[in-house]
Amino acid sequence: MGKNSSHLVFESRESISNSILVFDFESAVLRSTTLFPYFMLVAFEAGGLLRFLLLFLSYPLVWLAGEHQMGLKVMVFLSFFGIKKDTFRIGSSVLPKFFLEDVGCEGFEAVMTFRRKVAISKMPRIMVENFLNEYIGAETVVAGEVKSLYGYFLGFMEDKIQRNKALLEELEENKATHNVVGMTCQKHVDQQVFSHCKEAHYVSDAEKRKWHVLPRDRYPKPLIFHDGRLAFRPTLSSSLAMFMWLPLGLLISLIRFAAGELLPLKTCGPIYALSGSRNTVSRTYNIDTQEESTKPKGMLYVCNHRTLLDPLFISYALDKPVSAVTYSLSRFHELVAPIKTIRLTRDRDEDRKTMEKLLTSGSLVVCPEGTTCREPYLLRFSPLFAELTDDIVPVGLDVKVSMFYGTTASGLKSLDALFQLLNPNPSYHIKILQRLPESSTCQAGGKSRVEVANHVQSEIGKALGYECTSFTRKDKYMILAGHEGLCSERPGN
Repeated sequence: MGKNSSHLVFESRESISNSILVFDFESAVLRSTTLFPYFMLVAFEAGGLLRFLLLFLSYPLVWLAGEHQMGLKVMVFLSFFGIKKDTFRIGSSVLPKFFLEDVGCEGFEAVMTFRRKVAISKMPRIMVENFLNEYIGAETVVAGEVKSLYGYFLGFMEDKIQRNKALLEELEENKATHNVVGMTCQKHVDQQVFSHCKEAHYVSDAEKRKWHVLPRDRYPKPLIFHDGRLAFRPTLSSSLAMFMWLPLGLLISLIRFAAGELLPLKTCGPIYALSGSRNTVSRTYNIDTQEESTKPKGMLYVCNHRTLLDPLFISYALDKPVSAVTYSLSRFHELVAPIKTIRLTRDRDEDRKTMEKLLTSGSLVVCPEGTTCREPYLLRFSPLFAELTDDIVPVGLDVKVSMFYGTTASGLKSLDALFQLLNPNPSYHIKILQRLPESSTCQAGGKSRVEVANHVQSEIGKALGYECTSFTRKDKYMILAGHEGLCSERPGN
């Protein structure tokens, strides 16, 4: 098979530029030696908690059968059987985040040295193709197709020899003009493919254990959007911890929910703290309640959007009731919200009238991003809020969760609050920034509404250490869910 090497060192740039790298994705790029967590993610996000539990309980069978042999077929079957094919977006909306967190810096650097890359994966194509194309730059992805019938996955993968046929033909064609280099693991060499490589580089498990996590600033492209409910990598131990937490977590989430609904604002903070929630508030602007009471309009608090509960926690931080406006609010949350919450219509004139009316009766919280963003980025701020008043206070929100995400682009919106409250130790860091000077507002300062919106976005970004982007709500939903995120498109929104 040519030259063997235990080190990821290649020849000169000239030889590399004329080479094609054929690499095994799991062996050459990922630090982990197990595929089980990735199928657990598919089982939970596509199939739900019961399928997740079934795959978890099947682990002894998977281990005995061998994860890269018969055990792989078991995982594919349990994860995919009966899942609708045309709505499956886990490979593009959920898995890239977890793949990036598992990428080894050393393996990544070696693979990215090559301009032309062919990726081979043991996982189904629908799980890995998007990541390998978008983040690794693979020209060709050789992976199994999950068979389907009448639009639903059957849970069986096609024959291995059949899927390698096209790759072998391509390698034969390029042998004369290109140096074909292989990169894989010694234990799981695909002899049919890697025998065509002029040189091969093997990666041992011992070597992979020394690999470092790829830093976020080294990502080939920023990870801004991702979907799914699980915030942790569901290994065997972490999944067991989740199942052990759920009974107590459901009780604690009910206590947190009841406290927010039934108790005065001042008592909610201590109850949340006793239940494990960590909330901190920092201020660069001191609210003058007496001054606010003499104004014809309330104060407009403009914040970035992290979860459905943002306005509620801002109300706790201010220690006063506020109103809130939001998009894509479920009917259930609209009914049970402990503060006045109004759903916007996306009709500019109508929404402006609604917010002006709310401001005349008190302070208002608005999230101009129009949707949530989990990563340290700010989406483009809609400028409508800038026309309403000059009394604008930017508020920065930083939210951390350890088990579940309280947001979704493709799931049921009515469960958002439950998943957020289910977290063992959720944290909210609220930064109340300096009120906008009159020179930076529309009415008194003569600024355009876009200038004001961009300025507020910039101030919040600086306070949180987040990067400002021009992405919009529509961009997020098109990437994650394949639609524009309009309320009429999803009945639960």
